[in-house]
Amino acid sequence: MYALEDYPFEMRPLKPSEGGGYLISYPDFTECIADGETVEEALQNGREALQAVIGALQEQGMPVPAPNSGGVASGKFIARVPKSIHAQLAARARMEGVSLNAMVLTLIAKGLGQGTRVE
Repeated sequence: MYALEDYPFEMRPLKPSEGGGYLISYPDFTECIADGETVEEALQNGREALQAVIGALQEQGMPVPAPNSGGVASGKFIARVPKSIHAQLAARARMEGVSLNAMVLTLIAKGLGQGTRVE
């Protein structure tokens, strides 16, 4: 079992339109967020939320992500692209005889393999 302090967190101030205070989230756990009026309160509420999430996962017999693991990714995301890009991807997929999904996945994998940085 890992200590709660081992898990990295991200904190940001909330805009007045969002209610003010601070928001804390844990990248290793999707949907584990908390807030507080002060940094200290957000940290305390965040630890309590993290403890509750870990407890719920354990109760359900589900794996608890290790600290700095990046969490459990579903493998699914939705991206909006301009119509012209969508048309080019669809045409290329037809030409290659593969699905649009397979074409996009191949292009992403190729791009990641080149080690280029997006800035």
